[in-house]
Amino acid sequence: MTQSKLISQILFFGFYLLLQIFFVRQLVLFNYAFCFVYIATIVLLDFDTSPTALVLIAFFSGLFIDVFYNTLGMHAASNVFIAFLRPTILTLLTPRRGYDERMTLSLSSMGFQWIVIYLGTMAFIHHFVLFMMEASDLGLFLQVLVKTICTTILTTFVVILLQFFRK
Repeated sequence: MTQSKLISQILFFGFYLLLQIFFVRQLVLFNYAFCFVYIATIVLLDFDTSPTALVLIAFFSGLFIDVFYNTLGMHAASNVFIAFLRPTILTLLTPRRGYDERMTLSLSSMGFQWIVIYLGTMAFIHHFVLFMMEASDLGLFLQVLVKTICTTILTTFVVILLQFFRK
């Protein structure tokens, strides 16, 4: 990874974390749809990111969010879970022609349909794990499922909207 690419990744990482803490934290619709754009720090990393680096970045970004949300590691755990599943999901969604090594995970390079499916899948898994840990009761499964679906739609919409402002 070149130095300019590394600096770009660090700025990208910081942008989404600070955006989550200072602006998007208050974005809640009807107490069912929450916006967690910080998952883009994991979901939109390059294809060639090593699994170890992916899990470490996920852990520390989740821990950073946990400090501000006072959630005792729930964001870190759900972030690490999607980081662990990310290579498998990318393999399942591999286009017929494969990935070009120079491609980045962005709306402009992957296309709208692919990025919506990918982001939606990753966001759904993250949010389901997060809300199930928060509820810690299978009796609330239906409520958790509704909350997960609403939050997935809002998060996917906002992350895709932010992709239009990324060069």
